Amino acid sequence: MRKDFLIFGSPQIGEEEINEVVATLRSGWLGTGPKTHKFEEDFKQCTGAAHALAVSSCTAALHLALKVLDIGPGDEVIVPAMTFAATANVVIHCGAKPVFADCVLSTMNIDPQDIERKLTKRTKAIIVVHMAGRACDMDAIMKIARKHKLKVIEDCAHAVETQYKGRKVGTIGDMGCYSFYSIKNVVTVEGGMLTTNKESYARHARVLSLHGMSKDAWDRYGKSGYKHYQVVEAGFKYNMPDILASIGIHQLARVDKNWERRDEIWHRYNAELAGMPLLLPAPIEKGDRHAHHLYTILVDPSKTKITRDEFLNEMTKRNIGTGVHFQALHLQPFYKKLFKYKKGDLPNTESIGARPVSIPLSAKLTDEDVTDVIAAIKDVFA
Repeated sequence: MRKDFLIFGSPQIGEEEINEVVATLRSGWLGTGPKTHKFEEDFKQCTGAAHALAVSSCTAALHLALKVLDIGPGDEVIVPAMTFAATANVVIHCGAKPVFADCVLSTMNIDPQDIERKLTKRTKAIIVVHMAGRACDMDAIMKIARKHKLKVIEDCAHAVETQYKGRKVGTIGDMGCYSFYSIKNVVTVEGGMLTTNKESYARHARVLSLHGMSKDAWDRYGKSGYKHYQVVEAGFKYNMPDILASIGIHQLARVDKNWERRDEIWHRYNAELAGMPLLLPAPIEKGDRHAHHLYTILVDPSKTKITRDEFLNEMTKRNIGTGVHFQALHLQPFYKKLFKYKKGDLPNTESIGARPVSIPLSAKLTDEDVTDVIAAIKDVFA
């Protein structure tokens, strides 16, 4: 057993990030400024999106996207039940109703057929989540959206590098929302990005992201001189500061190199965990690129008496950190009580939600770390 605890999702931080943060501190410009704007420009190049807005979190990006689409009371938004709470919470914050759709068992992604079953006259938008970094079936989803004149928001919290049939996700729907939380593939500690190819959406989101002011702090206090602002609507405090962008600039510069390292680990897990009483991630569709954000396995109750929670505890005893992505959101107390969901409503999501375990998958992992993870899993089932 390893001596030190292997932290789940520990990011790879280099001297470049540290030096950039120190330089930003010494510059005197800590808020939204030149580093944030550079990060936005770099992200546009990375994704191919026409517009990018750096914000305080993916949750903020999702909320802004819904507000830009004028989602409000009386509206319904289809969301996957296999996701983190933020995907549905932002719908509630807009005064609208999240309607949960089931997932596909093999991919954990939202099921297009169930999207159609959940549509009503009040449906205004669909939020899709590229679960663990695997692209959703965007052709089917966009066909439904066009048929019913719905907007599509892509939750790309796991999916900076993800491609669907050669196209970067986050640019297929109306808007893409990304996370740079501390365990993500690109890290700014906290932070997110909103992308879109529609200028009016980008312009409106930027105004909303900083109190509804017509000029942000960089415009007001820059070298070109002070500019008076106008408050044109009730906005939010969602802007990203330069301190965080200083980290993101260098994280993004290594995005492909880090993906290649995670790809190595991914294939090693596939090879060495085969035969264990686990369901491993499904093969990746030809033409797609998995972001390899999460390596999520399902404990197979037909082959072992060990439960998922027992497995989690046993891994912790062996000094290996793990995660759970995710439990069935519709059965969480808040949503279960508010919308009267019950067990059996979304069977695929419930089946998956009782069994997932995410094991360490980070560019920071050494070969020895990966060996320890594999050895611990084999020891648990031995």
